[in-house]
Amino acid sequence: MALINPKKREVQVKIVYYGPGRGGKTTNLEFINEKFRSRIKSEMVTVKTYNDRTLFFDFLPFDIGMIKGYTIKVQFYTVPGQVKYNATRKLVLRGVDGIVFVADSMTLRQEMNIRSLENLAENLVSFNKNIETIPLVMQYNKRDLEKEGIPVLPVEIMEKDLNAGLKAPYYTASAVSGDNVAVTMKRIISMTVMSIREKLELGGSE
Repeated sequence: MALINPKKREVQVKIVYYGPGRGGKTTNLEFINEKFRSRIKSEMVTVKTYNDRTLFFDFLPFDIGMIKGYTIKVQFYTVPGQVKYNATRKLVLRGVDGIVFVADSMTLRQEMNIRSLENLAENLVSFNKNIETIPLVMQYNKRDLEKEGIPVLPVEIMEKDLNAGLKAPYYTASAVSGDNVAVTMKRIISMTVMSIREKLELGGSE
């Protein structure tokens, strides 16, 4: 859950970008880092390997300002996409408050998307969290590839594959161009802050 410091009246909220390898998780954070530079107090931390963009995680602290006297600070993380790094995925998920699932729209990545979502659900269970109740936003990334003649999955198919049961809000996006990256980010922040409102002792009188 969110880390609450009543003395400082500060709350740290953890949001994790999850999904298959090279689906655009790191690119999302890179765009946010550039677009919202004025709200970010330190540099983005990235650990890269030869065969996967991210071995451990990307970490990006993001200050969204005050809500009812509390300073809300969001910490964005990504997880490595490759299955062999599942222990690291689980480590990054510890204490997660909200999730963006970044799915790869390329047709050849269909099965990887499904497996990655199943893996997310399994890893959440190990922390007594439920994929059906945790704040979750779906992002169907790489929609721009269709213009380049690369086969992409129809949104309807991706919804059927990944979101038929969850009914999470979703956005089509291009992390490379930034299309709907900020919208995705703002939606997950809003959902997450609302979900932990009582825990943050922000409930009070409206």
